[in-house]
Amino acid sequence: MESNYKTIVWFRRDLRIEDNPALAAAARNGSVLPVFIWCPKEEGQFYPGRVSRWWLKQSLIHLKQSLKSLGAELVLMKAQSTLSALTECVDAVGATKVVYNHLYDPVSLVRDHNIKQKLGDLGISVQSYNGDLLNEPWEVYDDDGKVFTTFDAYWEKSLSIQNEPVSQLPPWRLTQAAGSVKMCSVEELGLENESEKSSNALLGKGWAPGWSNADKALTEFVESNLLAYSKDRLRVGGNSTSLLSPYLHFGEVSVRKVFNSVRLKQILWTKEGNSVGKDSATIYLRAIGLREYSRYICFNFPFTHERSLLNNLRFFPWNADQAHFKAWRQGRTGYPLVDAGMRELWATGWVHNKIRVIVSSFFVKFLLLPWQWGMKYFWDTLLDADLESDIIGWQYISGSLPDGHELERLDNPEVQGFNYDPEGEYVRHWLPELARMPAEWIHHPWDAPLNVLKAAGVELGMNYPNPIIDVDVARDRLMQAIIIMREKEAAVNTSHANGTVEVVFDNSENVGDSASIPKDDVVKGKEPCPSSSSYDQRVPSMQNVGTYRKRPKPEEETKKLNDNKLSYKNERIKMSNVDGDLCSTAESSSMKKQMTVSRNSFSVPRTITMSHDRKSFDDEASSHVKLQKEEEIDT
Repeated sequence: MESNYKTIVWFRRDLRIEDNPALAAAARNGSVLPVFIWCPKEEGQFYPGRVSRWWLKQSLIHLKQSLKSLGAELVLMKAQSTLSALTECVDAVGATKVVYNHLYDPVSLVRDHNIKQKLGDLGISVQSYNGDLLNEPWEVYDDDGKVFTTFDAYWEKSLSIQNEPVSQLPPWRLTQAAGSVKMCSVEELGLENESEKSSNALLGKGWAPGWSNADKALTEFVESNLLAYSKDRLRVGGNSTSLLSPYLHFGEVSVRKVFNSVRLKQILWTKEGNSVGKDSATIYLRAIGLREYSRYICFNFPFTHERSLLNNLRFFPWNADQAHFKAWRQGRTGYPLVDAGMRELWATGWVHNKIRVIVSSFFVKFLLLPWQWGMKYFWDTLLDADLESDIIGWQYISGSLPDGHELERLDNPEVQGFNYDPEGEYVRHWLPELARMPAEWIHHPWDAPLNVLKAAGVELGMNYPNPIIDVDVARDRLMQAIIIMREKEAAVNTSHANGTVEVVFDNSENVGDSASIPKDDVVKGKEPCPSSSSYDQRVPSMQNVGTYRKRPKPEEETKKLNDNKLSYKNERIKMSNVDGDLCSTAESSSMKKQMTVSRNSFSVPRTITMSHDRKSFDDEASSHVKLQKEEEIDT
């Protein structure tokens, strides 16, 4: 009978009771053993940063208490191999099945596929579910079966797919599978070092991790703040957004529940003729769509954590200046809005999405630093560090997405300051050395009269830096870099027949297998157990990748840039109307390993030091992922 089944529920980034498909399926079919396995070795180059690990620890404590109240004990394990830990659990309780919810980043795809194959070979049934998305990445294609490479087209098609919005109710009771498993306490997982606890204590004053707290945060946003979201979302320095991103990243609230809650409000406000509420709901649902799109792109183009989606940036002459990188990290660029954002990020692990866009744009366009460096730093410092979302953000800013910023667009931080922080309150809060500067001068103190600077106690070059680079100089350097890029691109294309087509490509020929499975993890006496269903995780099929035209011929673009270069000289940068939510800026890894150097990517500097930096990036090559193509993941 099914009631005799014993199932391992493998928790990862789905740390919730409600609407958890894997947990719900296991609870219906007998006794369960909930398991969370912490394997730092397998995290590789995407080992989480301090604040992200703090959140994970608190969320696990919360989940453990919740499961215990339902009758099951969450088993915490620290292991060298996830497969070894899972087989140990299977043997300990005599389980015949393992269930989990899907992840879509390249490292997880490879690991999950290999684990599923190995467990199947050992006679253990494995079933996986969609607990993270509205639609699976392999369910949304254009009419020709090709992958969408622009958000609007993807989201339109995604919304047209008529999937029933079914949410799994939380189980009323769980039956613990009998057996003894060697487990550790949450402290023994090592998610928080002693030296980190004093800094982390401050995080608990502003945040409350845990799935039930996520539910409260969602309710408060939908009932109190969603109505004004269309007007307030671009206001920096306050809680003008939903603040749900950390909860979504760790799966403490399901995206289905968020989508359905906002969609219901959208329907009601539309019926009432409330155009403000309707617009707010539409814009927020678009933000949910962008999260979906990030997983879609990273699944179908699994090289995007290291290389640009468009191949034009492989010719871009990046300026790998570690001194500029350090000044940006420390909030010492001399541009107040940028510096305030970077200091808030360091102090709190959080920064408003619009500020993320501004600081990342400055990083790429003003300093010409490789976007991968910024992505990795964000991964190490963001509380809501989410690889896929911020890969899309950084590539959007750097002009390597078909519908992203044009590479030649350069936004002036001074203008942005007056647009998004007109009174300078945000800058004053995070830059105390400018606290007495009048609003008129606070976003460009270098232009302030000496008597104003003296009255405010500001000594440029002493207690606050001069601008690291002049806006006009930065614009000229960017234009020159683009010209060089176009010339190199034109030279290469001249030697090929198709010189004007920009192709989304993959680097699978350069990758190796990043997830080796120990040969001794074998349970003898069990027959292989093939398990396959419509729910199963799939792998990318590059046959669905299309080509498309993005920009004019390189030689035409180069001439245009030369002709228009002087007209940029005295022009105020015009702010774009592009939705600020389009760039949920890319995160980056607190690398234990350095990204592999290739002809199209930069390695992170060997040492990243500043007075309060936590770690350095090792000079060890990162592991790549090798994804099998054109097949469904099953055994």
